[in-house]
Amino acid sequence: MEQLEKVIIDFSDFIWGTPLLILLLGGGFFFMIYSRLMPFRYIGHAIDILRGKYDDPAEAGQINHFQALSTALAATVGMGNISGVAVAITTGGPGAIFWMWVSALFGVSTKFFTGTLAVMFRGKDDRGEIQGGPMYIITEGLGQKWKPMAIFFAVTAMVAVFPVFQSNQLTQVFRDVVLAPNGVKTGFTTDLITGIIIAAVMALVIFGGIKRIGKVTSKIVPLMVVLYILVVLYIIFSHPDRLWDAISLIFTDAFSADAVLGGAVGTIIITGIKRAAFSNEAGIGTAPLAHGAAKTNEPVREGLVAMLGPIIDTLVVCTMTALAILVTDVWQNGNSDGITLTAEAFNIAIPVYGPYILIVCVIFFALSTLFAFPYYGNKCAIYLFGTKSKNIYNSLSIVSAVIAAVVSIDIVIGFIDSAYALMAFPNMVAAILLAPHVKRATVDYFQRLKQGKTANQKSSDQ
Repeated sequence: MEQLEKVIIDFSDFIWGTPLLILLLGGGFFFMIYSRLMPFRYIGHAIDILRGKYDDPAEAGQINHFQALSTALAATVGMGNISGVAVAITTGGPGAIFWMWVSALFGVSTKFFTGTLAVMFRGKDDRGEIQGGPMYIITEGLGQKWKPMAIFFAVTAMVAVFPVFQSNQLTQVFRDVVLAPNGVKTGFTTDLITGIIIAAVMALVIFGGIKRIGKVTSKIVPLMVVLYILVVLYIIFSHPDRLWDAISLIFTDAFSADAVLGGAVGTIIITGIKRAAFSNEAGIGTAPLAHGAAKTNEPVREGLVAMLGPIIDTLVVCTMTALAILVTDVWQNGNSDGITLTAEAFNIAIPVYGPYILIVCVIFFALSTLFAFPYYGNKCAIYLFGTKSKNIYNSLSIVSAVIAAVVSIDIVIGFIDSAYALMAFPNMVAAILLAPHVKRATVDYFQRLKQGKTANQKSSDQ
């Protein structure tokens, strides 16, 4: 197991090299400049779309805009916001958060382009149902000669969206916060039992398909985000004397190596971008799988909804977690990582009850992702093997959750980082090549919007 862990971690470090960083950051910067910041100027319009102003049940797709974003956020506003931020700080120092912000700003533009393409180039499965995602963007947008790249994406995505990080960290927080402090002897057996329980809860929802997932996540996601932000804001403002120092540290540490962490500026940048990619998934290719199912005949609308993801996820929720960890100084003890570090911050600010409040948040965060990820994997499996593969993939996903509960966090992080990197290459290459289609559609859409000619706006707003 130790040798396997080393191989996976070494491959993760290799694949997250300069080419991928250029592709993600450079690609996001290209989308931002190429669109002339147009998406940023219409955030208010994006919110109108999100709240149902333009919904039409008769349009093609399976779920409305809000459910599509909720499903995408269910996969991103999850353990990456609690554990991922803690991992970023322990690995790359507070400065890694700055690079998470940079990546997220570029990610807004990336999400706009990929979300638009997800609706613009939809395909059909073997039952004739409309489907979306990078594999369809590649084949429908670039042509069948690019199908090997679509297959490569689908294969790597099936592996990447196994809910291993969520299961691993949910098991860890339950073990470290609930079982161990109450005198329960923990180990392989207790971890395995926790993993089995997680898998059973997953099965109740994921076998119901995207409509059930959309209904569940559209209720869970807003609640969990509001609850978590309120608690974390309490932690932050209960240490007002430390707040400015924490914010300053994020900026100053972003450009200087911390000797305690044994890092360098390059390490800080890579860590921030890695964790941002895991947090908001901009450029990775998972979100288009959800946004491609949206009920709309206007691709640009879904792109505008999609771009809200990194704002909510990284710029708001991840920042809250980072500040909670920094103002309580738990990041400097060097004894904890992942979810346990965040639990320590909660315990310092809210003694005794804090870790249990975190557990409630973690359950919401982790379960929402556990519901959304198998849907993503299903879409890839259906593309490769047809709709008959759906239940087989769901079963594999459930098994992966059990396995992840009993392995180390290092092997899980290396596994996910590697798979995410492999997904990003075909997704970003296709998005960059098809960017002119998005730009033309965007100009056309906003011209029609000004003229009041966009499709299916509700009569009350006409």
